[in-house]
Amino acid sequence: MAPKKPPCLPSLLLPLLTLLLPQADTRSFIVDRENDRFLLDGAPFRFVSGSLHYFRVPRVLWADRLLKMRMSGLNAVQFYVPWNYHEPEPGVYNFNGSRDLTAFLNEASIADLLVILRPGPYICAEWEMGGLPAWLLQKPEIQLRTSDPDFLAAVDSWFKVLLPKLYPWLYHNGGNIISIQVENEYGSYKACDFTYMRHLAGLFRALLGDRILLFTTDGPEGLKCGSLQGLYTTVDFGPADNMTEIFALLRKYEPHGPLVNSEYYTGWLDYWGQNHSTRSISAVTKGLEAMLKLGASVNMYMFHGGTNFGYWNGADEKGRFLPITTSYDYDAPISEAGDPTPKLFALRNVISKFQEIPLGPLPPPSPKMMLGPLTLHLDGYLLSFLDILCPHGPIHSILPMTFEAVKQDHGFMLYRTYLTHTVSEPTQLWVPNNGVHDRAYVMVDGVFQGVLERNMKHQLFLMGKMGAKLDILLENMGRLSFGSNSSDFKGLLEPPVLGQTALTQWLMFPLKVDKLVKWWFPLPLLRSSHSQAPSGPIFYSTTFSILGEGGDTFLFLPGWTKGQVWINGFNLGRYWTRQGPQQTLYVPRPLLFSRGALNKITLLELENVPPEPQIQFLDRPILNSTLHKTYIYSLSADTQSPSEPMELSGH
Repeated sequence: MAPKKPPCLPSLLLPLLTLLLPQADTRSFIVDRENDRFLLDGAPFRFVSGSLHYFRVPRVLWADRLLKMRMSGLNAVQFYVPWNYHEPEPGVYNFNGSRDLTAFLNEASIADLLVILRPGPYICAEWEMGGLPAWLLQKPEIQLRTSDPDFLAAVDSWFKVLLPKLYPWLYHNGGNIISIQVENEYGSYKACDFTYMRHLAGLFRALLGDRILLFTTDGPEGLKCGSLQGLYTTVDFGPADNMTEIFALLRKYEPHGPLVNSEYYTGWLDYWGQNHSTRSISAVTKGLEAMLKLGASVNMYMFHGGTNFGYWNGADEKGRFLPITTSYDYDAPISEAGDPTPKLFALRNVISKFQEIPLGPLPPPSPKMMLGPLTLHLDGYLLSFLDILCPHGPIHSILPMTFEAVKQDHGFMLYRTYLTHTVSEPTQLWVPNNGVHDRAYVMVDGVFQGVLERNMKHQLFLMGKMGAKLDILLENMGRLSFGSNSSDFKGLLEPPVLGQTALTQWLMFPLKVDKLVKWWFPLPLLRSSHSQAPSGPIFYSTTFSILGEGGDTFLFLPGWTKGQVWINGFNLGRYWTRQGPQQTLYVPRPLLFSRGALNKITLLELENVPPEPQIQFLDRPILNSTLHKTYIYSLSADTQSPSEPMELSGH
């Protein structure tokens, strides 16, 4: 930790004190351009680092993951700071619990890891809106990641809170932060606004001083717009890329100093409906060894991926909308459950050829637990709980409003209107201009009709009598997180059209589902019985106990379709069993009550319940089972064509 200021002492003792105490002023981390290297306290230094995101790992597990990284031979940890995780509303800040950034810095210090910090304001990270707060979009015309005064004012306000917290942790102040990134892969963004980048660099300097090393990171195609004079330029690429060509390109922007790959990809992210991504051990280790032989500093992204709990996953736009899975296992050297993998041992062996590895074995895998099958019981349809889900009542508007307009950042919102005339024949319901963001569950008088989905399925056929109640539950599947995305508003962006009639006079219910699950569902509810499997948005739950201490486990939902799951009130994340590839959700042991205490699991199933509403807890994950081919639905018609392989470039 940063040393505390000494107490007031008689002036005669101060010279003696300066001789006896180690001084922060003697600590330094600088670029030695003449010799193409870093110097740490004046000695040649090269970092071999790994990425870990504190916001994807429960706080009680931070120390375990960091220790395993250090025991793997790493001397640094790299991580982002997601703005939206810490400022949920303008001027409202949260640095408590798993958001305690200084506690994480302290854990890294205890693990003897230096820190490479990436505070944004934009981080990508496959995180909701790339870490930017959704409340920025309450100003619909805002130009994100530019010198737009509205955006800069919000950034300045945030950094004036965040950066002073980091200042004591800078290496030369006695802390463990050796370098800080300005923005993130800005060259992949459409704006190329150097005024914005210069503003950020000036802000960092004003709040952190001149001694901390500031750097940028871009893919090779982004160096032109992402680099800035006065900031150290680094690059990112994976094992399949041409290292020689990319480092040669980097030298055009940074002629002297150490070569740095700030994101060397050990694996890759997963999208719903695509296959589980992997990187071979041989390719990853070969690339790492080649870079270390060159004397380069390397950060492996990710070294431990973790989990997109709750609603925190991001999304990409690559020809269509691609939401990212709950698991962020990433095929990383340390698995989602924190276990060492064969990839870790292979990388550790490579690192040992270049620098000393800490003595002692790596901690073994955590204990795992199996349980079930367990039968869940029907709590009731979502529509039955509107008074509790939306206690302040609906918002009325002639035209539907977006999530952002009603200050609903995540989760779900229900749109309701009434048919103004009888529709006696199946009639098309659709939303113009691909205006469903992101997935809509349609009901007429409480009866589930089907799904409308962004880019994928954009029409249903309905019937109903005049005055029939039309409910459309909108799910935010995660805002765009990478690259040249524009503002990603959620909800119904256009009025739905039934036949030739644009539907108006909407009631909008911003739903507080997490509060319902946490505070209401622990109370006994009247169980409903159905002779057939129900459909549409519906809650199921059960309780279970664990004998003994239990362990980490993986929730398997065979036959369930899509929804959200909570354990003991904690939002575990999304499941989409029918889509894949992820079939299980990681359940960390600390979330469960052991020794016979009752645990509660609640599901919000959005579409179809299996004939036997059961779940199981497995002792290993299933992350690579895509149950059917993925289809792209043309926006001009509901014709289907096989999807093309995803290009794994851009991060």
